[in-house]
Amino acid sequence: MLIPLANHPRDYAWGSTSLLADLEGREASGRPEAEVWFGDHPGDPSETADGRTLDRWIADEGAASGLGEPLPYLLKLLAAASALSIQAHPSKAQAEEGFAREEAAGIPRDAGDRTYRDANHKPELIVALSDEFRALAGLRDLDATRRLVATLGEGAGPLAERLDDTDASLSAVIGWLLSDGADAARDVIAAAVAAESDEFAAELALARTLDTAFPGDPGIVVALLMNLVTLQRGEGLFVPAGVLHAYLDGLGVELMAASDNVLRGGLTPKHVDAAELVSVLDATPGLPPVIRPREIAAGVRRYDVPVADFALLAVSPSAEGVEVALEGPAIAVATAGRPAVAGLASQEAATLAPGAAVLVTPNEGGLRVRGGGELFIALPGR
Repeated sequence: MLIPLANHPRDYAWGSTSLLADLEGREASGRPEAEVWFGDHPGDPSETADGRTLDRWIADEGAASGLGEPLPYLLKLLAAASALSIQAHPSKAQAEEGFAREEAAGIPRDAGDRTYRDANHKPELIVALSDEFRALAGLRDLDATRRLVATLGEGAGPLAERLDDTDASLSAVIGWLLSDGADAARDVIAAAVAAESDEFAAELALARTLDTAFPGDPGIVVALLMNLVTLQRGEGLFVPAGVLHAYLDGLGVELMAASDNVLRGGLTPKHVDAAELVSVLDATPGLPPVIRPREIAAGVRRYDVPVADFALLAVSPSAEGVEVALEGPAIAVATAGRPAVAGLASQEAATLAPGAAVLVTPNEGGLRVRGGGELFIALPGR
């Protein structure tokens, strides 16, 4: 079966007022439109054509088509005009422990100070749809960060001292910045706003932009410790458990394990639990993997990620069409043109405008896609 899916854009403040509207070829609403969720996650499940939410449809009818349990992934279109919060996600074991702890403490799952809203991990992949997609991802090499901080002068003295320690721990530095180091962070921010550097011009420009949006936020200093990454269209960034990241601007397809567990590290008015963030943080310096898809068949490319929860295919069909074999439940979303899709088993067909999506049930075995354009397909990994 092909089950058409729809959802309303989430109006987070960092969302773009134009990127999703431009993709879908409609007039902009004038409001921020940050994310469109395609999946059955209870936080915002998609709607099916008969008005049921996808989680309800799966409970009612999924077993007959080979879909007897919730989807292991959540697919999104993400449109950022300004920075998301700096964040990291727990491992599976950390999520299970944290969720059980907060359940036992009686903290409501929708409480503002709740950290673990479910018991799952949340590795994620973002693929750029805009010509450039900028992100902060992972912690920069320590020697390079020391060079950056040296350009800030005396205002960054307390930070420089901690980074120059031969036993410097980036986890400890981040924990300090987000708790006891707020006053020192403001001095570092002021120094960064005034500083100039050829090597770190982009990072300092970002600090000035962030200070306008989040004046005095210690997360700005955390951002100065992170890698500034620019993805070109079609490139992906994989973020595993514990790795700090924050998307900055651009349009992308995001795919993640089905979870809403977020530990924030600044650039947000929301709850920041510095101690809990540090407890899950992977503070090993380095850039998370930038993933370029490999061609697995004519017109079909695969983004390889080291998790079993999900995989992502990009399909650019010719007029004659391509067949895409699929194992397990899949969600296909169009991002360009008007690709026509048909189930291999049922021959049920649909033509997808940009931004439109369908669930492909496991008993279809795959899709035939034709008509040009571009389609991204989320499916379980292996």
